[in-house]
Amino acid sequence: MRRAQRAMAVWPPAMLAVFALFPSLAHAAGLDGATLSPIWGLPFAGILLSIALFPLVAPAFWHHHYGKIAAVWGALFLVPFAMQFGVHAAVANTVHALLGEYLPFIVLLTALYVVAGGICVRGNLHGTPKLNTCILALGTVLASLMGTTGAAMLLIRPLLRANDNRRHVAHVVVFFIFLVANAGGSLTPLGDPPLFLGFLKGVEFSWTLRNIFPETLFICVVLLAVFYVVDRHYFLNREEELPVAQDPTPDSRGLRIEGKINFVLLLAVVGLVLMSGLWKPGIAFDVMGTEVALPALLRDALLVVVTIASLVATPRAARSGNEFNWEPILEVGKLFAGIFLTIIPVIAMLKAGTDGAFAAVIRAVSDPSGQPIDSMYFWATGILSSFLDNAPTYLVFFNTAGGDAATLMTRDASTLAAISAGAVFMGANTYIGNAPNLMVKAIAESRGVRMPSFFGYMAWSCVVLLPIFLVMTFLFFHV
Repeated sequence: MRRAQRAMAVWPPAMLAVFALFPSLAHAAGLDGATLSPIWGLPFAGILLSIALFPLVAPAFWHHHYGKIAAVWGALFLVPFAMQFGVHAAVANTVHALLGEYLPFIVLLTALYVVAGGICVRGNLHGTPKLNTCILALGTVLASLMGTTGAAMLLIRPLLRANDNRRHVAHVVVFFIFLVANAGGSLTPLGDPPLFLGFLKGVEFSWTLRNIFPETLFICVVLLAVFYVVDRHYFLNREEELPVAQDPTPDSRGLRIEGKINFVLLLAVVGLVLMSGLWKPGIAFDVMGTEVALPALLRDALLVVVTIASLVATPRAARSGNEFNWEPILEVGKLFAGIFLTIIPVIAMLKAGTDGAFAAVIRAVSDPSGQPIDSMYFWATGILSSFLDNAPTYLVFFNTAGGDAATLMTRDASTLAAISAGAVFMGANTYIGNAPNLMVKAIAESRGVRMPSFFGYMAWSCVVLLPIFLVMTFLFFHV
């Protein structure tokens, strides 16, 4: 902290104001979760129920006012919090939630959305079960290399075009979310935010590849096999395909790619993420208790530059060919702003451990002697990651398991594997478990696909994913 204060002292006030605009993944402004009642979690529960119910009971109202609804729930947390703990505490925790967590999240997400959305695959293939399975497999591999968001945004539009002559497409998108937007991102810190936070905490870049590859291979192979069977069932239905005259994008023999400059920009995004984890100059700036580290500051500033460069350099025809629009990222941005704000007390109560309102959850992951129970870490991390943001949930259980990367990578490697697998794999359980889930849903709906409701999607995940997770528990994690 003293070093950060000395660094701040050499910067003029105008520059400090500029630094305050940029985010970092830093430590939270102090909030003692042990003093909080579970009632503080009601606004968070409210925004989750709004996301689940409004599209069912009032879809038109929700489509036009979801941002306002998220803002109302944020205010219902923030105003009472300020009255109870003071304006300074409310502002400090809001600054941390927005600068320290939300803005890094949305800046990276926007960069990947814009860059991947500038790559247009011209031509169209026929959406057979074999082709669809191959596209899902390709996306699953790419997810660990370019992030679940990047892989999902790159492939979802070609996949939808390939299947736009079929009546049943929702199941294709659901399995795409399971695989490309979640499970595929489990092998490197580039794949999913929880693993990137572990990387920043000292977990080696290749650790997850070496330690949860069998789990990843198992769930991905099983999901691809199940998808092929389900898709083949629909495909063999004689009334499955629309008449040729009604096919919005007829099949073509060749494919070509427009907007190739965005592949270079994708590499730039990957490089910036790696830079922020590997470069540790020890310089940080304090913004109301939130430390803004220089590497993260530079990463996010340059990600904005990459986003602008993509918008300028991408041919207009490429984006129009993708029917690119801002609505999916706006929906994610507005809803997750409310989620990141209302989740503040929930994460604080979890961090309070056995002294907080969720003491039962924390106690459940250890036996009477204090030794970790890997299966419980897998399920506790996974279930909470399904409804909370999986990045802070990962950190909560990372710290509950000891918080020392060197120990967790060696003596307690099985426990860290359980935490990592739970955070990444079970993010597929709900639309809000991982940000790309909601983006893929929005893009599919904008293309006319009738996607399952919040609870309808959970029905899919309960039927398909939960049995796989149960088998994985006995195969890979100590019970």
